[in-house]
Amino acid sequence: MASHSAHHSTGLAAGSIAAIVVEHAGAGGFCHMWSLLALVMGTLGGTAPDWLEVRWWTRKRTLWITHRTWTHWGLGWIALLAWSYWSLDQLAWAPLGFGFAAGGVMHLLADWPNPLGVPWIVKRRSLHLWKSGRCDFIVIAMAWGAAFVVADKMYFHVS
Repeated sequence: MASHSAHHSTGLAAGSIAAIVVEHAGAGGFCHMWSLLALVMGTLGGTAPDWLEVRWWTRKRTLWITHRTWTHWGLGWIALLAWSYWSLDQLAWAPLGFGFAAGGVMHLLADWPNPLGVPWIVKRRSLHLWKSGRCDFIVIAMAWGAAFVVADKMYFHVS
């Protein structure tokens, strides 16, 4: 698992990517409001797989779902990402789902290198590159690198 700070930073990068994609798709809305909300939701989604496991409605804040099971299921996050992307021109609130899902997918990508791994389709898979909380700077740099590549491709290489 990447650190909490790393998930916040990579979630912000995912939100930036989502905002760029929403804007490029023409779904930004009045004053780019939907793009800005996609950015916020991406940042929120970057930490969502962890806080969705917690019983936030009780004082103890214990887990009600085993860590890295349903909330870290890659297929679910990717399905939400694809569905919301295809819905950008049809549903006004689709940018919210797109941003949230982009953050969730980025969270899983940040967790993937450590030995515990993430359940992409059925069982957990890991890249076995480093232990939890180590090398966060690599994950953050890659997330922001992806954001810069997306921005470059969508804003400066438009045909």
